[in-house]
Amino acid sequence: MSSVVRFASDLIAFDSVSSKSNVPVTDCVEQWLKAWGFQTERIDYTDPVGVLKANLVARLGTGTGGMAYFCHTDVVPVLNWSLPHGPFEATVREGRLYGRGSTDMKGSLACMLAAVSDRLSSPLQAPIYICCTADEEVGMFGALEVARRSRLYREIVAGKSRSIIGEPTGLGVIHGHKGGCALRIVSKGLAAHSSTGKGINANWKMIPFLQAMLQLHQELETDPRWQSDLFTPSTMSMNIVINDGNQAVNVTSGESVCKLYLRAMPELNIDPILARIETEAARNGLECSQVFRATPFFRDPQSPFVQECLRFSPQNESRTVAYGTDAGRFSELENCVIMGPGDIAQAHTVDEWIGLDDLEQGVAAYGAMIDAWCR
Repeated sequence: MSSVVRFASDLIAFDSVSSKSNVPVTDCVEQWLKAWGFQTERIDYTDPVGVLKANLVARLGTGTGGMAYFCHTDVVPVLNWSLPHGPFEATVREGRLYGRGSTDMKGSLACMLAAVSDRLSSPLQAPIYICCTADEEVGMFGALEVARRSRLYREIVAGKSRSIIGEPTGLGVIHGHKGGCALRIVSKGLAAHSSTGKGINANWKMIPFLQAMLQLHQELETDPRWQSDLFTPSTMSMNIVINDGNQAVNVTSGESVCKLYLRAMPELNIDPILARIETEAARNGLECSQVFRATPFFRDPQSPFVQECLRFSPQNESRTVAYGTDAGRFSELENCVIMGPGDIAQAHTVDEWIGLDDLEQGVAAYGAMIDAWCR
């Protein structure tokens, strides 16, 4: 078994679904890095439902600049899994490594760990940083804590370290992605047997608001003012989720919850859109709160750093993507791209896998970066 497959298998074995604690997998990575001589910094926090989460920032070497690698250690839930082995039991079959997080993104972290471990006997001229965050899959809250509280992150920013967000891109260089904004709108009613006439169904107050949101959605999908040719699709892809939690047709719904999600894009100010949503909610007597907001990520594709990263990529041009990453929280990173092994189409899927060739190519790419920027 190659070192990268071994690292990936050990990481996959930790059930670090975002609703659970990622402390065990973070402890494991920290132990490896400390054994290799890294200085480590923990940024732990408790999430809104009381679960302890951990971020890790580590540095090997002295000086400024160098290379900074960023990843997350949480994974999405496993709703079903068809293979005979479990989702947290890494298995190699026909040139693929199967397991939850193999693509998104424990395989990527394994590539960086393998690249570093292969070079421990070589002196460094500039530092290597590794940052592992929590809760990327549910709002990038770990990255937010790192940006607010980490001393080593401040070093990365001040030293203008060459920064790689290792999300799966087929090792293509991503110079831009959309941001995100989630809102929660709540209608309050009174649950009662519908025959009594004493209940207040929260859905009736929600319906006019939803009609207004339909009109807004149609405007965002058709009005060029709210679109950008930098991305495909070129719209904010406004999405809506509705839930009243009512499983009985003869009971009035005591609460109705609407969640809205918009993917903002560079140079488009969505504040007027958010103000319209808040105004419409207030007009209908609804509560409106912002759950989270992450900025879009964009770097000049012709900038020296983006062009430099293409030297380590099998692709000749950088591009944009419609999904988001922790880069939305790390806007201070001047020299930053998204670049990692594996195909985003395999992320979050049933029987998630990453190709063994993809892992080896990731080790080679990250190793070449370390050689060029740190040795």
